Amino acid sequence: MTQEPENSPAAPATLRSLPDAETSTRQSHDSGEGREYPAEFSAAIESMHQAQLRTEVSLGQIRPPQRLAPFSYAIGLEVDRGIDDPVTADALGDAFGRLIVLYDPQSSDSWGQALRMVAYIQVDLDDTVAGDPMLPDVAWEWLKEGLDTAGATFTDLGGTVTSTASMRFGDIGGPPRAFQLELRASWTAKDFSLTAHVEGFAHLLALAAGLPPVGVTSLDPSRPI
Repeated sequence: MTQEPENSPAAPATLRSLPDAETSTRQSHDSGEGREYPAEFSAAIESMHQAQLRTEVSLGQIRPPQRLAPFSYAIGLEVDRGIDDPVTADALGDAFGRLIVLYDPQSSDSWGQALRMVAYIQVDLDDTVAGDPMLPDVAWEWLKEGLDTAGATFTDLGGTVTSTASMRFGDIGGPPRAFQLELRASWTAKDFSLTAHVEGFAHLLALAAGLPPVGVTSLDPSRPI
């Protein structure tokens, strides 16, 4: 069963101002509630910040949800398309996600292992892509492909994919029509090395955001591939 954060996440618009990997690692030994993380959970957190990500994807520590597990930690990922033109950048829209790791040493009965990963992405879509009825199926395959390709070891993967269309009326800013893809998922990590889980999640975010393959430049910067 997928475990969702208590509230829908807001876009991490300030990711670039969040602590870098080194700072986050130094702070990871304190749960934020006056308790220190167990050594094995601190090691798992440090492994998340060892992930090798493509240059367009930035990573930062964010506040984790409370009361889902005795210990939790969260990172936010955001796609920077490298476009200086604000009009073009706005047209492409936002692409961000967050990845939460929950740690409960007594969770073997419900999770199978002590670590549970909870993932969320939200991506603004081009209208031609949003109209594809197979989009949710494709997005779910991207997640599985990313985790498998990165070499993540996991069990009990489950989640939902939602494609939405919104229309704005009257005196309100933004485009008249907007399309979004949301994916929520959770899975159980088999061990405390979480580097591959972050890399697999980043792979999903890059594909959903329409980034071209690494080393390939889109000929038309106004549209994702």
